Amino acid sequence: MFFRRLSAAATKGKLWFGIAGIMATFPGKPRRAALHGVLALGVASAVTNLIFKKALPRARPLPEHLPLFRFVDPQPTSSSMPSGHSASAVAFAVGAGIVSPASGVALAPVAAGVAYSRVHTGAHWPSDVFFGSALGAGAAFLTRKWWPARPAEPKPRRTPADAPAIHDGEGLSIAVNTLGGSYTPETGELLKEIFPKAYIREIAEGEDVAAEIEAAATRAGTVALGVWGGDGTVGSAAAAAVEHSLPLVVLPGGTLNHFARDLGTSSIEDAIDAVTKGHAASVDLGHVEVQRGLPETPETSEMAMLNTASVGVYPNMVRRRERLQPAMGKPLAGVVASLRTFGVNSPTTLLVDGVKHKLWILYMGRGRFYPSDHAPLRRPVLDDGVFDLRMITADEPFARARLLWAVVTGTVAASKVTHLTEATTVTVEAIGQPLVLAVDGEPKPGVRRATFTVKPRELTVYSPLPEA
Repeated sequence: MFFRRLSAAATKGKLWFGIAGIMATFPGKPRRAALHGVLALGVASAVTNLIFKKALPRARPLPEHLPLFRFVDPQPTSSSMPSGHSASAVAFAVGAGIVSPASGVALAPVAAGVAYSRVHTGAHWPSDVFFGSALGAGAAFLTRKWWPARPAEPKPRRTPADAPAIHDGEGLSIAVNTLGGSYTPETGELLKEIFPKAYIREIAEGEDVAAEIEAAATRAGTVALGVWGGDGTVGSAAAAAVEHSLPLVVLPGGTLNHFARDLGTSSIEDAIDAVTKGHAASVDLGHVEVQRGLPETPETSEMAMLNTASVGVYPNMVRRRERLQPAMGKPLAGVVASLRTFGVNSPTTLLVDGVKHKLWILYMGRGRFYPSDHAPLRRPVLDDGVFDLRMITADEPFARARLLWAVVTGTVAASKVTHLTEATTVTVEAIGQPLVLAVDGEPKPGVRRATFTVKPRELTVYSPLPEA
């Protein structure tokens, strides 16, 4: 009776879709494993029913071959060779296991039970089950090419650097951008309470942020430079800290605080702990040389790059994702934002390292970000010496359709329209109209050429050192 019910539950994939629905409620590997399992099941079912059952007609076992209480009545009318139940069961289990080995181990006995149930109930000959199982495993490994295993994300790692332990803020100059992120009138009082001996310069509206940071860095007696503000403000402070050989204290005063999060100072308490203990790290810094103006009379400027730079629709996609995230959660918000962005916007034509591309996104991370798709989120290592360059292009035939399919199936990293490389220098040039270049979230319009260079371990910054 048990195997008859198990066999019936797996008919038309009901059992596997139910399990996939449960797995999908858990973010991360379980959700990706469920989606990969369903994709593999779909391929296996299509190949089995549309090709092999028609190409290999075979009669089912007869009632006299089994006791009556085990025999399925009525018998399926399709060819016995191969077993579709077995193909679907093995495809789902192996497909899920490729992404999440633990899920694969848990599903293996269920898949084996479904496969055996087809012989136990007289629906198939043993050879039908073996052939169907082989087709299912083959479908799972075939889809692995569309859905490659993600590279293992390394544990957070820091390269320790010398920096003075600072108590009560003595020798610390802090530049506070009052226009950024979470600043309130109480912020200044809080910083004075935490660092009573520090010099604190509040930068008001209309003042030159870079100039005020420079003044704080060059103030007599300064042994460390602190900054409160968003990533754009932190970038200016990083450039000043490097120029004057000062360690940097990053206080999370922006809206998103990407750099502070990657440092491990996503709260003031984390930053205070690192400063008072003298825990610091050497991190890479991106250097960006930007040319604006007319080609005959270009205007050149330079800036530091802490996190990311992008050209194309990436900023629009991120804004949509962040707007939808509270209601939908991050994974679903990312899919919806991507579909809306790529479905509506047009690609940009430009030169990347002298090669012409038509693309939707050029994304560059200062350091390797994870996961390896169009929506990277985490950067565990800050001194790997590279730019993480990702391009989603429109050069290929049916590029938009390919991209939308990849977004829906979660296979952007493996899509033909996605190009993932690493580099230590990158040059981006406009063709025709100048570009809008976003560096650390700050848009830079009118850009005709931008050259990016990695400066290895250029910046010393206070950071809690991760446990070994």
